[in-house]
Amino acid sequence: MAQKEQSWGSRVGVILAVAGSAVGLGNFLRFPGNAAQNGGGAFMIPYFTALILLGFPIGWAEWTIGRYGGRKGFHSAPMILGVVGKGRVARYLGVTGVLVPLVVYFYYVVIESWCLQYAFKYFTGGLGIRGAAVADQVAASTDTFALVTAQRADGAMFHADHMSVLVAFLATFVLNLYFVHRGLSKGVELVCRYAMPVMAICGLAVLIRVMTLGTPDPSHPDQNVLTGLGFMWNPNFSKLSDAKTWMAAAGQVFFTLSVGFGVIINYASYLKKKDDVVLSGLTASATNEFFEVALGGMITIPAAVIFLGLALAQKTTGGTFSTGFIALPVVFAHMPFGVVFGGLWFFMLFLAAITSSLSMLQPVRAFLMETLDLEGGLATAVLGAVTFVGCGFVMFFSKDLIALDTLDFWVGTFVIFILAALQLVAFGWIFGIDRGFAEAEHGALMRIPRIFKFIMKYVAPTYLLVVFVMFCVQNVPSYVRSLSETPIAVYSWLLILGAIAVIAAVTVLGSRRLRARGMDIDGKEEV
Repeated sequence: MAQKEQSWGSRVGVILAVAGSAVGLGNFLRFPGNAAQNGGGAFMIPYFTALILLGFPIGWAEWTIGRYGGRKGFHSAPMILGVVGKGRVARYLGVTGVLVPLVVYFYYVVIESWCLQYAFKYFTGGLGIRGAAVADQVAASTDTFALVTAQRADGAMFHADHMSVLVAFLATFVLNLYFVHRGLSKGVELVCRYAMPVMAICGLAVLIRVMTLGTPDPSHPDQNVLTGLGFMWNPNFSKLSDAKTWMAAAGQVFFTLSVGFGVIINYASYLKKKDDVVLSGLTASATNEFFEVALGGMITIPAAVIFLGLALAQKTTGGTFSTGFIALPVVFAHMPFGVVFGGLWFFMLFLAAITSSLSMLQPVRAFLMETLDLEGGLATAVLGAVTFVGCGFVMFFSKDLIALDTLDFWVGTFVIFILAALQLVAFGWIFGIDRGFAEAEHGALMRIPRIFKFIMKYVAPTYLLVVFVMFCVQNVPSYVRSLSETPIAVYSWLLILGAIAVIAAVTVLGSRRLRARGMDIDGKEEV
């Protein structure tokens, strides 16, 4: 098969690619919003707890079983999990490893195009936010965001006044398909090799500018960098008794490391038997944390506090999109050379988004090539047609962003918990924790601390189960009610169910074909 010829160009390349898949809009939009909503410094305690007890263990499990599956000749999540999980149950549950990147891509690339549109607006003169009162500027920024996203009416995106947004989307969509079609080393790896350093430069430039800002309003001396940093790092311990804070932290770790997305398992499948996965996984995670905490958090939260004040900053940075698209444009309107730094910010967001969106396309393309035996060009064409329909659905049903939000909740959050749990159980209980560690440490430049045997087998699954139950109790009832109250939510569910049915059917066909070729799709043969 054509994809067997694919490989990574270098160890640095695969680390940057995995880090690039993790470094995305969640680092710069979701993280500051979560931190602001959940007590600032108080959020960081459960955040780092979840990073150690969930993020690292699931990441190492994905790297390990991905490389193992690749050695057996497989590159898609259903087939790899079928081998590691020893049978069809794990294989068909592994369908989630294709569902998540595919459906998340439907709306992620749309948000990515918003970033490109904003960057273009800034580099050509700015958003034009005016007015003396901050409240008026927030309102103007909100109106701009509503116009770009066409969230005031379904179908509005296809009107003439949104032509520039459509052009930005088409440019983004074509770029993604072009680079994923070029393959791993000449496409995904090439983009990440250049995009990651440029992102760091843009981010550091904006960070330095924020850290060197004075107090713009002498009547409010508390609106300064130190107040912003204090809010981010000084914990309000009363927030730790709120289950919602722990749940938000765990969810953020999933998003930030791309664990449970079906991405790492595919990327790792192209490694050789003795290519390091332990240090590589840790390095990719550390790179992501630098972008998230040192850049995403320390730019957004202090900047919002400086120009908006602590109370308004908490309010306007409390949502996923309001952080980057509403609050920060107001900040840039106050900041000297704000047009330049606003352009750098949104260009950085676009680069972060495209490194992540490419990582969502690659597992689905590999799945099509593996199960249907498609050549690379045809697989890319099929992938392009499917994703174009999905993106069109999200863009047409744009009112109040309900379609986007529904897909994000049920697939981009809910299903991720299921896939992560499946991988932990497959690694620690079916494949075997001792065998799993031995497999991970083939060619490893460092050993996984032995305490993680206990964590990966018992603590992480338990932690995951508790968080998942809390998540369901607090969120699922309201979303289920929305299915009866909002037709668009029902349409979104039909899209999800249709995607599940198609992926499952393709998995069945692929399983029969691969078994007929004599491949060990159930993991019965020991290596």
